[in-house]
Amino acid sequence: MAELTLDAVRTAIVVIDLQKGIVARATEPHAATTVVANTAAILRAARRAGAQPILVHVGGGPDGRDRLRPVADEPMRPTAPLPPDWSELVPELERAPGDLVVFKRQWGAFYGTDLELQLRRRCLTTLVLCGIATEYGVESTARDAFERGFEQVFVSDAMSALAAASHEHCLTRIFPRLGRVRDTRTVLAALGAAPA
Repeated sequence: MAELTLDAVRTAIVVIDLQKGIVARATEPHAATTVVANTAAILRAARRAGAQPILVHVGGGPDGRDRLRPVADEPMRPTAPLPPDWSELVPELERAPGDLVVFKRQWGAFYGTDLELQLRRRCLTTLVLCGIATEYGVESTARDAFERGFEQVFVSDAMSALAAASHEHCLTRIFPRLGRVRDTRTVLAALGAAPA
């Protein structure tokens, strides 16, 4: 595995769905608290190095009419009304004034948002992806980013899934074909920070 180098001024840390309603769910193989702690460490290092934090969260209108509803064998629909703070970013991310925030209404962070516009205008070519869930929001965003020509780094212990097998499948079968898979310590070192 090649050493990781990052040009901070051309790098975005894209954090997927670390929001109150999603972080509250059980995740595997990493607990949501671990994912949030590792992501927060990366964000702190990124801000010091001059990389661009991008905090993505998902939600919809109170009537739910802006959510996707295709016919599916196992649709992902809420079984009860979502609490008012469901899509609020967790405070541990320590949102800073220079952070960009992207609101989405589906799994991927590109469709129906200005994410690509913001990346292109800032000449950001490398995306470091973190978040929950590996097999939904992270993978959907990663596939779109790959098709748009972005370099990608997937932080293996700053993301987690609803099932450990799904996480492992993404890390071993999907992400190595879209970019590079590294751990938090490696990304922190590439951003010039001492490993945690």
